[in-house]
Amino acid sequence: MAIAAVFGALLAAEVLFLGGMPLLSDAGLNRFTVVFLVLFVGAVAGSLMVVQGRRGGWIVLMIVASGGLAAVLILLLVLAALDVAGLAWVAVLLSVGPLSCLVLAPQRSVREWSRAGAARRSAGGRRRAAPSR
Repeated sequence: MAIAAVFGALLAAEVLFLGGMPLLSDAGLNRFTVVFLVLFVGAVAGSLMVVQGRRGGWIVLMIVASGGLAAVLILLLVLAALDVAGLAWVAVLLSVGPLSCLVLAPQRSVREWSRAGAARRSAGGRRRAAPSR
């Protein structure tokens, strides 16, 4: 479960990188920037939810990972349209985060960790009071 959160953090860093590239040339706030900001916040929130064992954290990671993968595929299409096939390795490297989240988030261990009530489990020790001696 922790590895899914690590790859969720990697996904957040990749989305921040992809969303930050256009901001370097134009510092305006447009729809493109807002979409990447939502993906970034979703990736951070999903990672934190998985680490804390909150319900639905793996679903948030899956949704954000599919959006991140779509962004990487759009980047690949733009690179192909510009006939810059030599830079396709950048898109392949950027697809590591979203693909790993799509593979790791729906695994049984992550789903069971973040099922209902998992956030309220005890940190250790006894769950019931022991009989006094």
